[in-house]
Amino acid sequence: MRTPHVLLLSLLGLLLCPVLAVFPAPPAHAADNGSWSVYPVSSRIAARPYFYLSADPGTTLRDKVVVANKTAAPLTFRLYAADAYNTARDGGFAVRTPKETQRGVGAWARPARSSVTVPAHGKVTVPFTITVPEGAEPGDHPGALVALDERIDKGDGSFALGVRRAVGARVYLRVGGPALAAIAVEDVHLTHHQPLVPGLGASTATVSYTLRNTGNVTLNPKVELRATGLFGRTLLARDLAKIPAELLPGQRVHLTEPWRGAPQLDWGDVTLTASAQDTRESASASFFALPWLVAAVLFGAGVVAGVLLVRARRGRARPSAPVRPSPPAVPTPFRRRSSPSARP
Repeated sequence: MRTPHVLLLSLLGLLLCPVLAVFPAPPAHAADNGSWSVYPVSSRIAARPYFYLSADPGTTLRDKVVVANKTAAPLTFRLYAADAYNTARDGGFAVRTPKETQRGVGAWARPARSSVTVPAHGKVTVPFTITVPEGAEPGDHPGALVALDERIDKGDGSFALGVRRAVGARVYLRVGGPALAAIAVEDVHLTHHQPLVPGLGASTATVSYTLRNTGNVTLNPKVELRATGLFGRTLLARDLAKIPAELLPGQRVHLTEPWRGAPQLDWGDVTLTASAQDTRESASASFFALPWLVAAVLFGAGVVAGVLLVRARRGRARPSAPVRPSPPAVPTPFRRRSSPSARP
């Protein structure tokens, strides 16, 4: 049985995702959960909602992050860097937990302090460095600088287990080198939900697919859904809204799209076309819509026809009754006619 301490660490991983994924696109303000916020030090020109950095392999960047406390009591945080990824559930921006392996920003960034105590209604500025190793892959390496409250929040105290909360400032780091924008649509599938009796009830369908970033830069994808029926008739054509605002390099997200008013009797294709920057890819799947009642009737008719066909074949193949052979005819005796004798 797992101990409460281990369970709490597991809950941390679940918590970090929604906390850091509350903004589908980079907002014009700092990452904030109402109790504390984490954001870059402002430049002389303007405030930065997140870190937008670029570096070549083998170089080191230096910057500063601010942790602000909005409560009336001091708060102590664990400060660490983490790699970012897209959640499988909805493609939201999330970061790795301290227990997970870090390979990008999470491994390269080092805050000057791993623990920081922020006074009530105060803030603390912490320098950090990002050392990009030689041989680092070019392209985008998203991540975050995370302020984790290691206290266990038990809510109203009615539960034995609590959660740990965290807020992170996103880091968008681009490593110099060839940049490739590429996207793929995979595993397109359509599932019908038909009424039992045609015309009595709504017909819906669910289109599922996988969106994958096969390049090395962050994409802001757009996806178009198109469905055609028999003879090329257009049944559906629309741009999808429930897609990730940012699809990070190497990430894939499994998504679904409802189709209300799907045909109850038709045969056609659904096509999904994803585009981002200078890349555009499509994938399709065929479908055959058939109501349950019609399918049952056709199945029953097929069974009856099959039975009748088998019986007919057996009747033709049945051997005829044997016929008793007739007795052989009695041969007629042959009489040799004597020739007249010659007279002397």
